[in-house]
Amino acid sequence: MKNVDYIIVGDGYAAFFFAHQLILHQKSFVLFSADKKGASQVSAGIVNPLVLKKFTTFWLAAEQIEFLTKTVSEIETYTGENYLIQEKIHRIFHDEREKDLWLMKTETDELKPFLNPDFETLEIIINPFGTGEVNHSARLDVNGFFKGISAYLQEREMVVKQKFDYSKIEGSTYEGFTFKNIVFCEGMGVRKNPFFTDIQVIANKGHHLKVKLSEKLKHQYTLKKKHFLFPLNNDIYYYGGTYDPNERENEIDDFKTEELKEGLSAFYPHDFEVQEVNYGFRPTVKDRRPIIGNLPDHQNYYIFNGLGARGILNGCYFSKELYEHIENGHELMKEVDLKRFNK
Repeated sequence: MKNVDYIIVGDGYAAFFFAHQLILHQKSFVLFSADKKGASQVSAGIVNPLVLKKFTTFWLAAEQIEFLTKTVSEIETYTGENYLIQEKIHRIFHDEREKDLWLMKTETDELKPFLNPDFETLEIIINPFGTGEVNHSARLDVNGFFKGISAYLQEREMVVKQKFDYSKIEGSTYEGFTFKNIVFCEGMGVRKNPFFTDIQVIANKGHHLKVKLSEKLKHQYTLKKKHFLFPLNNDIYYYGGTYDPNERENEIDDFKTEELKEGLSAFYPHDFEVQEVNYGFRPTVKDRRPIIGNLPDHQNYYIFNGLGARGILNGCYFSKELYEHIENGHELMKEVDLKRFNK
């Protein structure tokens, strides 16, 4: 029987960012991965402090971005790579009204740090009203992030690539391991978890395309009109993703594929070829806050879920919140505490 401080169940942003906290604090752990591509692995990786439909920000945006930058630098010390790509988001304006609203909001204390008041007009794409740059925006190299940390963990035999079997857990032992704490970071997989049967997560399905553009873009920006467009590699670009809270089918939706193609054609007036269509199910919560906490009858059984569309920022920032709660007894923020549902 091998003793570890933690078992982590899951392999998305919640699991990997919490694993980082354990590495940082020299805690022993093993991570159980079903080795399937979930919503995290197919996500865009956009780091965005704004809600670009309304030009507003969100809860803890500045704090989360600052903490992500710090965390990615820490991860670089043991993977040798910095996965944060410093490419700014450029919002393609629909009309003059949007430009005026943007300028008006640059004068507010809340939004001034994020909205660049100097507009640009870009080549290759249709943008008659220009574009606005989002300060402090970036994107994560999603593929590199998961491959890099996975390789680090595998080299140290800290990953078990098998589906977690709930029937084999007994108290604080599982499959040859004894543990002090177990953290379930399963995304939509939590619906099959018998210990957290009342977790109120809603599946928000998102599609995206990988496309080959006939005319390469001449700038290093992430473009946003209805969806996001940015370069990957080998002349392939990412375009997506949709938000489909009523979609439950575990298959590609042709209607959403056409919606994406039309969205791209609206500002990219050249030929493009769809190379791949992918989708994932984001675990969202009605109040748009993560879910963190433990069970009254299993005090060392924890959940870290409900990261939603901001999986990178929520996963990074609240991994620290969970770690401090478990190890140092810090009280959880009431907005994310699992107990908020017990009213």
